Amino acid sequence: QLHLVESGGGLVQPGGSLRLSCVASGYILDVYPIGWFRQEPGKEREGVACVSASGSITNYADSVKGRFTIIRDNAKNTAYLQMNSLKPEDTAVYYCAAARRGGVQATCDAPLYDYWGQGTQVTVSS
Repeated sequence: QLHLVESGGGLVQPGGSLRLSCVASGYILDVYPIGWFRQEPGKEREGVACVSASGSITNYADSVKGRFTIIRDNAKNTAYLQMNSLKPEDTAVYYCAAARRGGVQATCDAPLYDYWGQGTQVTVSS
């Protein structure tokens, strides 16, 4: 059973940066597509950035393109979300997830992902 733990969230001013980490245990991470998702209260979980198991395919929400980068470090069994030029509308709980089923590639659709972390709060405010 793959276990995921996120960290790195916090309060940051608009225009600032944060790097979220997702550390995996229980199994090697490099066989799974990985995704970062976010959710605001009362809203559906939104796919932010996803990467295929090989790392060769990435997929970003239009709202974060050019600002966020998903990184996987298989040697450390860890995935990251580098977030730059943060905006107040980026405020949400951020989750990392891994997909067990085949064919997901870098599709950023939450129901396709089987393993989830507990989430980390990101607040962008002055």
